[in-house]
Amino acid sequence: MNRRGFLWDLARLWRETPYLVARARALAFQQLLQEWRVLKVKEDEKRRGLEEDASSTASPIHEAPPLSLPAFLWACLRFRVVAALLGIAVAVCLVLIQLGFRDALFASVVRFYSHLKCDIVVISPQYQYLLSAKTVSKRRLYEALGVAGVESVNQLDLAAVPWKNPQTRKERIILLAGFKPQAGVFDLPEIDQNVPRLREPETVLFDRSGRPEFGEAPADTIAEVAGRKVKVAGDFGFGPAFTVDGTLLTSDLNFLRLYPGDPGQASMGLIKLRPDAGPVEAVRERLRAALREEQARDVRVLTLKELMQKERDYWNANTPIGFIFFLGVLVGLGVGCVVVYQILYTDVTDHLREYATLKAMGYPDAYLSWVVIWQAIFLSIAGFVAGTLAAWGVYLVAEYKTLLPLRMTPLRIAGVYVLTFLMCVTAGAVATLRLRSADPADIF
Repeated sequence: MNRRGFLWDLARLWRETPYLVARARALAFQQLLQEWRVLKVKEDEKRRGLEEDASSTASPIHEAPPLSLPAFLWACLRFRVVAALLGIAVAVCLVLIQLGFRDALFASVVRFYSHLKCDIVVISPQYQYLLSAKTVSKRRLYEALGVAGVESVNQLDLAAVPWKNPQTRKERIILLAGFKPQAGVFDLPEIDQNVPRLREPETVLFDRSGRPEFGEAPADTIAEVAGRKVKVAGDFGFGPAFTVDGTLLTSDLNFLRLYPGDPGQASMGLIKLRPDAGPVEAVRERLRAALREEQARDVRVLTLKELMQKERDYWNANTPIGFIFFLGVLVGLGVGCVVVYQILYTDVTDHLREYATLKAMGYPDAYLSWVVIWQAIFLSIAGFVAGTLAAWGVYLVAEYKTLLPLRMTPLRIAGVYVLTFLMCVTAGAVATLRLRSADPADIF
């Protein structure tokens, strides 16, 4: 066997494969090196036999390329490395998908409220979520005008009504929101531009960013809402949410025509403060005192941020959705931890003789444990990159299909990698328990 060629291959291994170098430094590949030497001897003997046969025949001999040491090591280890990387990538992808859908859910349930231009809201004490807002007395709402710092009060009526697709004539439930037609209620300029048209009877504004099942309804389209013909005065872009697929805006009077109810009640009151009103929390407390919230118990005063948080808390705590997403994260981490532990434990068991030799030579358990831990860290990095790319692709497809706001945020990426790092290091630490029990006297 060519000694110079062996040394050259060994130098390539040292330079090109850092992961395998750490094992070679720990003499963990002595057995593989010996097997490679045997294969090289057999190849050389076979090649010499082919050359002798070629000298006696005229047909050319196609010589197989020599087996290099890195290729041999990769052939022995690639299954385990690929299996470990796939296991970690699947776990990372699952965790990112669960967290992504969870955040998209919480972002979508407050999408409607995020477009309101108000500081404080007055809701019913029986309020649960957007489509179960109950009602409060309008008389109680306008009592807030006498509180210092309040600039204006508007009412908001909410109901789920059937909308008939103008093209297919199929019905689908849509959110109908009514308010006094004046500018500044929502933060979209296109809504303010069409407010004067909402004062006309039987007119609505259509959410063009809703689900495609609602069809297309440009300005002046005649549509059907709750069994009544309406005219689309214009459109705007809210987008669908987890609870509603689309939105219609109309005036308070048109709302009563489309959804008859008590004209003295409203779903909630929207209060806008003066620029010099001071802290929102201070005005909120003044409103609670003026409306006798604790005594009357027929209204509840919240800031807009508190209302949005209440909406998120409802879906997180009062429905199984939040627990399901949390359970999905735990399952993903558990799967990854088991895969990494199994791969590292099998690897340690297969090279237990080499590790025992090192212990006999005086290497401490801590040094040998760090060899395994560094393998786990390498797997966490490589598997995390693969899993993040896969999850990003799922985000793009899911956002296109569901129209939910799925975003891969830097904070989520950093948090998931910390979990992945802890998962792999924990699995590596457990796998080293087998290594610590290796006794050279028992093995040899």
